[in-house]
Amino acid sequence: MRTWFALTARDTRDLLLSLLPTAFALWISAHLVTGVRYESPFWLLASAAVLAVGDLLVRPLLGPLSALIGPGPTVVVGVVVQLGLLHTALTAVPGLDLSSLNALWQVYFWTGLVGVVVRWVVGSNDSRWVVRGLLRRRPRRPGDVRPPGLLVVQVDGLSMPLLQFGLHSGTLTTIARWLREGTHLAEGWHAQLPSTTPASQAGFLHGSTDEIPAFRWWDPELGRVLVANRPADAAVIERRVREAAHAAGRTGLLAGDGASIGNLFSGEASHAHLVVSTSRAGGSGRPYLRYVARPFVLLRSLILTIGEIVKELYQGWQQRVRRIEPRIPRRGWYVLLRALTNALLRDLNVSLVAQELSEGRPVVFVDFLDYDEVAHHAGVARAESLDALAGIDRVLQTLADVADVAPREYRVVVVSDHGQAQGATFEQLGGRTLNEVVAELLESDAQGRPGSDHPTVTTAAGEEMRGRVDVLVREFAPHAKAERVSTRHEDEPAAEEDAVVVATSGCTALLSVPDAAGGRIDLAEFDRRWPALVPGLLQTRGVGFVAGHRGGDVVVIGTEGEHDLVSGRVTGSDPLAAVGPRAAADLLRVMRFRTAPALFVHSTVDPVTGEVHAFEEQVGSHGGFGGWQTQAVLVHPVEWKVDEDLRDRSVPGESPLVGAATVHDQLVRWMREVGL
Repeated sequence: MRTWFALTARDTRDLLLSLLPTAFALWISAHLVTGVRYESPFWLLASAAVLAVGDLLVRPLLGPLSALIGPGPTVVVGVVVQLGLLHTALTAVPGLDLSSLNALWQVYFWTGLVGVVVRWVVGSNDSRWVVRGLLRRRPRRPGDVRPPGLLVVQVDGLSMPLLQFGLHSGTLTTIARWLREGTHLAEGWHAQLPSTTPASQAGFLHGSTDEIPAFRWWDPELGRVLVANRPADAAVIERRVREAAHAAGRTGLLAGDGASIGNLFSGEASHAHLVVSTSRAGGSGRPYLRYVARPFVLLRSLILTIGEIVKELYQGWQQRVRRIEPRIPRRGWYVLLRALTNALLRDLNVSLVAQELSEGRPVVFVDFLDYDEVAHHAGVARAESLDALAGIDRVLQTLADVADVAPREYRVVVVSDHGQAQGATFEQLGGRTLNEVVAELLESDAQGRPGSDHPTVTTAAGEEMRGRVDVLVREFAPHAKAERVSTRHEDEPAAEEDAVVVATSGCTALLSVPDAAGGRIDLAEFDRRWPALVPGLLQTRGVGFVAGHRGGDVVVIGTEGEHDLVSGRVTGSDPLAAVGPRAAADLLRVMRFRTAPALFVHSTVDPVTGEVHAFEEQVGSHGGFGGWQTQAVLVHPVEWKVDEDLRDRSVPGESPLVGAATVHDQLVRWMREVGL
């Protein structure tokens, strides 16, 4: 048996290869910082060795402390330890001299920056450096018996058509290799309405998407707007979804020592990191120790984050110069949000997943937001969006390599929660927001009724990713106030009487009437109270159809016809003709939710290009029908077959999995096959 102190030629080679980049970076820093002197490059190599040994010795000692103090203080301790190790490496070696603490800071910065540049020049996979210590473990040997495990990687917003394009363009090299070598299969699945992350993740992780009609909506039980990426609201949604799933005999995908990383919901995981619904609960800092305490890892991520800001400013300027259409202004919070998702959060997620794989968690589920966030602002298949997608593909290879040396034999499944559709925004199309259109129509009705009060419009909108950044702030600074995506909170008063709440989610909008039972009134009541509203919406450029309740039926109204979703009867031209054969069933399901709106408004869908018009400032959007929004992705090991009884054949010639809850059922069946 090989003992812990046995040293092979491979070990020696790996050790030298790990020291040389650090020694080179120190050599460059010594020339840039006046307060550092060295007698020979050999001493720089010795200094790099002191750093490596110090890292190995210190981290085990910090483990118990980080478990007690939480993530935020762990970051502070980690930075102090990094500087302390660097100071020791530059002063304990006899052939080196450091003049001051100011020089120490400069060496720390320049060494990290040089490391980033060198890895960029040689084309190294940037995420591998974050977990290089784990990758140096011995790979498995033939005959080794390891228990099974499952790693599920969610690529947020990736559609099946874009996956196919990425395979041919060289964007998705890792997935392409898996498919060519025959280890995996790829197929599409149908993301039901609403085609949003909250609904799909609730389905994946808990097995239920009930009562989630959009990304944000007026909730009749709480009497306020629920927004899925607010920690308090996500906790409410998870509790409801979990109860519904348990009633149907389903349990969380991650129940039983699983790990949930970077998600909206926990999946009943015992180990939840950067999860929106559990962010208020706090947690241990131990999982973050590898990321924040290893020399230059956190610094490298911060440098890459700054670089991503510069890249975004340049690419946004390029879109304007080249007059690319459609486009939206790319400024404000988004610049920072993109930088965080594509650099700091990506590295942190990789580190956390690698840590949980090395700990042997039976099931790990992680969500990477990079592509989705960029595509919202840059476009579905624009160069910067594809670059973000390529970054996630590189991460897949890194995680697969970590899984290869983990104590379990992990299968890797890649899934997306929805796709995206592109198009000019609703405001760009008509010069007004939907909220302004609704307000004007309500105002015109009020002016026609002498003595009536003016109705009000309460709006609910905001960027999806910003809530994830709130979670990052809460995780590392739990006492900070981070609720920036806000229109209505649990402590805010209810909407005014005779008000209409407009909650937008991509190319859909949910209109509710808070003073009515359940926030919902019949179309006949709309005609009585606000007769201009529904006809006015349908005559507005960019509005495709409106769905509402009429008696016991749910009807979809267009400019030239109606579709009764209960009976299936179509009068005149079918308003759902442009949105696909599954739209009627999807819409009827949502309109029967307790949380369903009084009116469901959907933008127009171009029958040729699939372009939609988001009611938010998004050039790429999702949440409804049209384009690639409902064409999600499932990449799974070739030995795992999709069960035929789970396929839906209600549409001739098609047999996909329909709904995220069905994907959950398939994942559970695969897990049972291998003994998880």
